[in-house]
Amino acid sequence: MFVTSAFAQESAPSADTSHAVTGGDTHSGTSVPAEAHGTFPPFNPETFPSQLLWLAITFGLFYLFLKRVVMPRVGGIIDVRNDRISQDLDQAAKLKGEADAAVAAYEQELAEAKKNANSIGQQANDAAKAEAETARKKIEAALDAKLGEAEARIASIKANAMKEVGSIAEDTASAIVEALVGGKTSKAEIAAAVKSVAR
Repeated sequence: MFVTSAFAQESAPSADTSHAVTGGDTHSGTSVPAEAHGTFPPFNPETFPSQLLWLAITFGLFYLFLKRVVMPRVGGIIDVRNDRISQDLDQAAKLKGEADAAVAAYEQELAEAKKNANSIGQQANDAAKAEAETARKKIEAALDAKLGEAEARIASIKANAMKEVGSIAEDTASAIVEALVGGKTSKAEIAAAVKSVAR
């Protein structure tokens, strides 16, 4: 039970008061009846009518305050939010339509770009093949010319080498004959012998 400090001081026995109880109606030297201290004031049946009156007045004032002040403000806030939500939904629908149109345009442009890219790629491929064929023919012609020059040089080198082989063979045969036989032979005989072997 809630007890205020003033009530506790009044009910507490003081040092200068007598503790005698006279007739059993008073408590510790005070003039308050003992049964009055045992009942909490809101639960006292004698104060019920006034409590009910003040409850009705307070409830009525609180109801009027809610009806005329709080509820219009809450209703206004709800209306503003509903308007804002509907505007946002309209804006979202509009933006969705624009986005769908942009996506459709993008897909169409992408398809056209792919088609153009394929045609450009085919043209580039054909042009590259033609250029490669032309370059190949030029290289083959240059290689054929160089091959002809190389074959001519090889033939001339071979002819020179064959001329030198004959003289080297004659010198070698002369040295071998001198080493084996011990005598010298004429160059005409050695040349005739080399020519007969070469044939």
